[in-house]
Amino acid sequence: MIGAEAEARAALAAIGSLPDAEIDIAQAALQLARIDAPALDWRAGAEHLTALAREAVAAATADPVADAGDPSRRRAVLAEVIHGRFGYGGDGDTYEDMANANLLRVIERRRGLPVALGILWLHAAEAAGWEAHGVDFPGHFLVALAGRGKVVVDVFAGGTAMDARDLRATLKRFAGDQAELGPASLAPMDRRAVLLRLQNNIKVRRLRDGDLAGAVACTEDMLRIAPDAAPLWREAGLMHQRLDHIGAAIAALETFLTLAPEGVQALRVRGLLEELRQRLN
Repeated sequence: MIGAEAEARAALAAIGSLPDAEIDIAQAALQLARIDAPALDWRAGAEHLTALAREAVAAATADPVADAGDPSRRRAVLAEVIHGRFGYGGDGDTYEDMANANLLRVIERRRGLPVALGILWLHAAEAAGWEAHGVDFPGHFLVALAGRGKVVVDVFAGGTAMDARDLRATLKRFAGDQAELGPASLAPMDRRAVLLRLQNNIKVRRLRDGDLAGAVACTEDMLRIAPDAAPLWREAGLMHQRLDHIGAAIAALETFLTLAPEGVQALRVRGLLEELRQRLN
C-alpha cells in the first residue's frame, strides 16, 4: 500500500501538471502539509476547509452588498468568517515556528504566517465566487479582493484593510526606509507562486537550522508543483552538491540548463557541471 508521504507527493506531481487556474490552492497546501505532519489527520483538515467554504458561501449570500461587488464589504464578510467565527490569527509570539507554514498545524492551532492565513482567505473567497489574489508584498504577504474596485487586506492582522499610508509604512518596515511603494510592491501572484512562497518559509527555516537534507526535500516538493521553476532546480542542485549527492546534483543542474540555457547563471552552472562530472569519472 502506498505510504502517506508518497501519496501526497504523487498528488503534488499531479498538481504540477495543471494549469494555474485549475489548482485548488488550499487542497494543494494540505498535501504539502501532509508530508511534514504525517501523523495528523489530513482528511479532518479537508473537512475543515469544506466547513470554512460553506460558511463563506452562506455569509456571501446573506450580504447582498458584498455579493454585488463591494470589495470593502467582501473584506468585512471574510474577516468575520475566518477571524471571527473560526478564530484564526497571526502568530506574532512564535512567528519562526515552522508549524506556522504547515496548513494542518495552522488549522489545529488557528495561528499561522501571513501566507498560510492568506491561503484560507483565497479558499474562502473562491468558494463565495469572489475575485481575490495574493499580493507579492516584500516581507509580508497580503491578499487583494476585487469587485467594483479593489481592497488590499492584511490577513495577519485580522483582515484589516490597508490604504496607501499603511502599505508604505509596512514596506519601509520590511524593506528599509529607502523603499518606495510602486506597482512591483503590489504585484499579483498566481496560485503556484503563493504555494511556493508558503514552502519557501519552511525551506529557509530548515537552512537556518542546518537541516540541509530537509531543505532540499522541501525544494523538491516545491518542484513537484512547479516543475518549470528554473531557479529552484539550480538551488536543488547546489544543495545536493553540498550533501555530496553528485548524481542528483548533476540531474538537477542539467534540468536548470534545459529551462534556462542562457545568462550568467547558466555559464556558472556549466562550469560546475564539468567539475561534478569529473568527480564521477
